[in-house]
Amino acid sequence: MSILDSTLVVIPARGGSKRIPKKNIVDVAGQPMICWPISELLKVFDEHQVIVSTDDDEIAFVAQQAGARAPFRRPRKLSGDYVATMPVIQHSLEWYEDEKACVEFVLVVYPTALGIGSDDILNAYSLLADDVHCDMVMSALSYPFPIQRAVFESPDDTYIKMFQPEFFGTRSQDLVATFHDAGQFYLFRADAIKNGKELPHANVRKYQLKRKDIVDIDTPEDLEFARLMMEARNKNRCAHSKDESALEGVISRYV
Repeated sequence: MSILDSTLVVIPARGGSKRIPKKNIVDVAGQPMICWPISELLKVFDEHQVIVSTDDDEIAFVAQQAGARAPFRRPRKLSGDYVATMPVIQHSLEWYEDEKACVEFVLVVYPTALGIGSDDILNAYSLLADDVHCDMVMSALSYPFPIQRAVFESPDDTYIKMFQPEFFGTRSQDLVATFHDAGQFYLFRADAIKNGKELPHANVRKYQLKRKDIVDIDTPEDLEFARLMMEARNKNRCAHSKDESALEGVISRYV
């Protein structure tokens, strides 16, 4: 069995978005948002491997029309506004291994991951496969400005202060590069999921994405930017179609 065959892909997509109603299936460049990452995932994985964890029948229907599976409805205790991702993924993994088969890896992809491509997923696998001590690979973005020079405004003071004033005179190129979670995907070893290993308590490697390709969709303004980004990308794809045989050649390395 190949590294790709031994993977469960989970798309967590609950239905209770407040700031953008029905965010996970809102139209983006001609199709529901969740369909974009599903279409990329199906270039690499079989449809039975890609499941959507949702509490919403409409999201389930859209996902299934796109080729994914929504074989259960998420329990109410895992559907609230403050539920973390890890319990949702643990539930999906437990269901899959009880009903289908045991897996070695779990790939978590958010419905809002409009900017990822199948090549990103394959490259993340390379990072994990090359490091036996790595628990997970996290998609990441670089900060556009050195965080060592960040400032804050105290509620009881008129003037701003630096978090780390010792770096005031340090050249930018001499500061340590910093990154943050891109909120696009995570690739776990299944055992790390079962043990609840996350960033503070796991061996994590980063897979760096380009800032120009990613938007964190939390507000209507973010959504509008995402639509413009995807429309521009679609036009570019029409003008410069991808070489599918090249992708097949990359995938063959994992089979």
